[in-house]
Amino acid sequence: MKIHSLIAIVLAFLLAGQAIRLSAADAPRPNILWLIAEDLGPHLGCCGTKEVWTPNLDRMATQGVRYTRFYTGHVCSPSRSAFMTGMYATTIGAHNHRTVNKQPLPEGVRLLTDRMRDAKFFTGNIVQLPAACGFKGTGKTDWNFAYQGKPFDSANWADLKTHQPFFAQLNFSETHRTYKAPKKADPAKVDLPPYYPDHPITRDDWAKYLDDISELDRKLGLVLQSLEADGLADNTIVIFFGDNGQSHVRGKQFCYEEGLLVPMIIRWPKNVPPPPQYKPGSLDNRLLHAIDLAPTMLDIAGAAKPAKMQGQIFLGEHAEADREYVFGGRDRCDETPMRIRTVRDNRYRYIHNFTPEVPFLAENAYKEKQYPVWNLLKELHAQGKLTPPQELLCQPRMPDEELYDLDTDAWEIHNLAASDKPEAQAELKKLRAVLDKWIIDTDDKGRFPEPAGARTGANAAAKQTARRSEQQP
Repeated sequence: MKIHSLIAIVLAFLLAGQAIRLSAADAPRPNILWLIAEDLGPHLGCCGTKEVWTPNLDRMATQGVRYTRFYTGHVCSPSRSAFMTGMYATTIGAHNHRTVNKQPLPEGVRLLTDRMRDAKFFTGNIVQLPAACGFKGTGKTDWNFAYQGKPFDSANWADLKTHQPFFAQLNFSETHRTYKAPKKADPAKVDLPPYYPDHPITRDDWAKYLDDISELDRKLGLVLQSLEADGLADNTIVIFFGDNGQSHVRGKQFCYEEGLLVPMIIRWPKNVPPPPQYKPGSLDNRLLHAIDLAPTMLDIAGAAKPAKMQGQIFLGEHAEADREYVFGGRDRCDETPMRIRTVRDNRYRYIHNFTPEVPFLAENAYKEKQYPVWNLLKELHAQGKLTPPQELLCQPRMPDEELYDLDTDAWEIHNLAASDKPEAQAELKKLRAVLDKWIIDTDDKGRFPEPAGARTGANAAAKQTARRSEQQP
């Protein structure tokens, strides 16, 4: 009798386990919604920033996971080209910002939405939102490659409820210059990085940036409310992230933390079993690259990662080994040619300036029009009123190499490349070799000159607001 009872108990457990596995396998696939901010650094309330109001994103971080070391590889169009293909922009020839004569994607590289459609997902780049939201999505794509076909199935939020599972993105214009949000932040109370002059112009500009973040949060909250109202929240993975770093001097277009580090928050829905790497209310400190989103989305959709895809799956049973390094770069932006490459590990960032003869504040019509601190630095430099970290931005030449200890120098103002300390020299030699190998292994197209005529009209484009010049419904 005891043996029979034991057998019955064992069978019950086995059957229960099988039922759980069958239930998970048969469960409806989740929807996926990307909420994409522009030109945003990790300046949210949950990140410790003062004079910013982000209750919706703070709540989302509490409910989900905030990723503290999520990096884009480039600025604007190269960055978006990368995370929408799962490939480094330098590998697919999309590394120069807004090329005029765009080339098609290389063989074997496809748009993420095309791959998601193969997995039977409805795709959307949402412009039309519920009337209760009171605003529209930008519909931005800004890819630096030629694309033939229809990249998304719909631009209308209303289509999502009747077409599941869906993979949709919604782009917000806030935090991209020009800032237009209602005034909330007190310029006198904001914290400024030490490489900016403490000046009323700087404080006012930074406060306006924070106000745009607060406005972004307000709008994002309305979208999350719409997700609830339509009964979609419990089946939709929500992923919030920035397309590139902050819209400030030494931010986007450059290879410091401020140019490449962006916030990312993932909220997992109630009705979908979470992956083992997901712990609600936690911080995830793994090194991640934006190209890792594409293969991870495909894996969530039940599709295999393409053999050629360079991004790494970071969630689920098929998650790959944690990254030891993340890479980034800068090439021509608008009319300003410059080539920079960078790699960081858990502690150090190494930067190689391949065009050191091009100064940091090289002529750039867009920056001169949109960035008041860009011009302020030049004025205060001429007056001899800058501190040493600020003065470095005004030199006629960039250093050939830069090395920063991010554990002790979070602002990256103490270049250790010329240090005589053995530890610094060992790290410099190691990261230099790592970066050189990555350039060859990934076939970095930035090694070769940009084709003649590829940047025709770039100067004119630079005089316009980048958001308006490249938004597409």
